[in-house]
Amino acid sequence: MSLAIGISFHAIGALCAALCYTPQKKTKEWSWQTFWLIQAGCCWLIFPIIGAWITIPHLLVVLHKAPAVLIWKIFALGAVYGIGGTAFGMAIRYIGFSLTYAIAIGISCVFGTLLPPIIHGTLVGLWSHKGSEWIICGIVLGVAGIALCGLAGRFKELNLPEKKINDFSLATGLPLCLLAGILSSVYGIAIDVGQPIADIAASYGAKGFQTNVIYLFTNSGAFLTTFIYCMFLHKQNRTHVEFSRLKLDQRPAKLFQNYLMAILTGLLWYAQFFFYGLAHVRMGNYKFTSWAIHMIMLVLFSCITGLLLREWRNCGIISLRFLVLALFSLIVAVISLTYGNYLAT
Repeated sequence: MSLAIGISFHAIGALCAALCYTPQKKTKEWSWQTFWLIQAGCCWLIFPIIGAWITIPHLLVVLHKAPAVLIWKIFALGAVYGIGGTAFGMAIRYIGFSLTYAIAIGISCVFGTLLPPIIHGTLVGLWSHKGSEWIICGIVLGVAGIALCGLAGRFKELNLPEKKINDFSLATGLPLCLLAGILSSVYGIAIDVGQPIADIAASYGAKGFQTNVIYLFTNSGAFLTTFIYCMFLHKQNRTHVEFSRLKLDQRPAKLFQNYLMAILTGLLWYAQFFFYGLAHVRMGNYKFTSWAIHMIMLVLFSCITGLLLREWRNCGIISLRFLVLALFSLIVAVISLTYGNYLAT
């Protein structure tokens, strides 16, 4: 029962992640750095504080007892994750959303899943547990499904107007994708490293919400690096004025709408980790597979969302074939990982 609840929470978190970029389409006359900084301030600074304050009993006592060394370590890992998130956003400009998702999330899925048990020296021993073959199969199928999504997306992007195709630059985008994938996987490692702090929170009654205390430091670290880069872009492009007024549409309602969409994006992004934490504590012996399940479900729901929003219309038969194979592979991967965790418990 606990595992079923955990998988359900992973699904909710992944769905929030799949939807989090949708509000950006409603923003007008804002540069990337303006939108990114507002939503980052919400998801990596404001909402983690609110979430921890509401769900962690005796929060100040927990923070007082948390080892300072661990706090700085997970803060630094969060800062590294922030660099990965920024690289992800930059990569989309050069090779498109689909290929960036496929390469970056595929790498993040593998690294973020396998590095924690490798660091702890428990990876070899885990494969002797019951259900390990299903876990291996699920990870392989998940990465294959993510790759197929990338291929489907790339064929779809080839049907875009000529200008969009000419903007494509694999030489610039691929290194950014590799950087984004490797550094983004650090978030899963940060949660693993911060578990002793979560245990302190659990001892004071946080129970399933214990991971929220870790987000105070990982997310604030991510915000720091994001803030530095966005402010650099603002200074370089002189776009600070966008925070207070728009160039073409001077109506306050339009500026308010931009802020509302950025806040909604931040809320959805934070919600994915809020539910990730609720799921992670319920995963049993193969707890390290939480990151793989989250990443695979994220891509799965992103594809389904794209279909519902009719983003795949007129994309060509080749794209649709790859997409169908991708969806099948991702669904089977989630089932395989779930069954492996079930056997282990």
